[in-house]
Amino acid sequence: MSKILSFGIPCYNSAEYMDHCVESILTGSGYADDVQIIIVDDGSTKDNTYEKALDWQSRYPHLVKAVHQENGGHGMAVLAGLENADGTYYKVVDSDDWVDASALQELLTTLRGFEESGTRVDLVITNYVYEHVEDNKTRTIDYLFALPKRRVMGWKDIGHFYIWQNLLMHSLCYRTDVLRDGGVPMPAHTFYVDNIYAYVPLPRCKTLYYLDVDLYRYFIGREDQSVNEQVMAARIDQQLRVTRVMMHSYHLYKDVWPVQLRSYMVGYFTIMMAVCSIFSKLSEQPDAMEKVDELWQELHDYDRRMWRRCRLGVIGIFTNLPTLAGEKATLGIYHIAQKLVKFN
Repeated sequence: MSKILSFGIPCYNSAEYMDHCVESILTGSGYADDVQIIIVDDGSTKDNTYEKALDWQSRYPHLVKAVHQENGGHGMAVLAGLENADGTYYKVVDSDDWVDASALQELLTTLRGFEESGTRVDLVITNYVYEHVEDNKTRTIDYLFALPKRRVMGWKDIGHFYIWQNLLMHSLCYRTDVLRDGGVPMPAHTFYVDNIYAYVPLPRCKTLYYLDVDLYRYFIGREDQSVNEQVMAARIDQQLRVTRVMMHSYHLYKDVWPVQLRSYMVGYFTIMMAVCSIFSKLSEQPDAMEKVDELWQELHDYDRRMWRRCRLGVIGIFTNLPTLAGEKATLGIYHIAQKLVKFN
């Protein structure tokens, strides 16, 4: 049977928790024949991740495909899943996260409806939920007011996105051919490439649909997790690498239309530059702030208008305050935002 939706699950030393992710998709979909799960073992070294993937494949050969590759990092695992995807649509679920059963049923019903009616939708957007293990609290990120619900639309139909409403990988379900047509420039051995995945393909999406369901459950709490504050500060070089790829993907004011999409992408890129500025101040690397200054200069030389929008706007000013007192103020603002939104 042809597949309507392929899930890519990047795994690296994930044996301890990956079963919950796989089970949530199988049971949530009702073991539907038109759903595919691609478990990508990214060269695990400390456990039996690949053996577990093979076991899932042996139990459900018509639903699960196990893929092994030499370690290349999260982005390479995402792309390996995409390469092996048979579904009309492709969605990534990290191995420590999971999906909600009722929301998955609604998504599948929606996607099947598109296929039956011959309606082409390039991007389906759903909500995601932060699951905070330390206090057992949740926070849902939805797109109310930014996106009209349950209708096929173009980018001209979108509204204003609040700063916490960026379209992250967790909320995106792309048509597979959109991702393959033009590719996704993921650097190897690099964290935070989900930002590239959630940014570069957007102008290729001509039609989109917002399904207001809380599908993706995003686990927050492991000390080694890539979004942990200390880990992000230590990996500032990788954050810079990802932001540089995003910078050079477009001259936003020349390449991206309509204006509503461009406005959204400018806002997203502004946040990426702000993150670089903040975590360079938190980093223990002695040259971290110098490297961020170099990135700002590179943006200035690459696209003066993008630089002005990012650096001279409110976010750019408050994340780059001069002097030691300004640095402390910047970090204070960041920590207030972190407590309010609880994004790491």
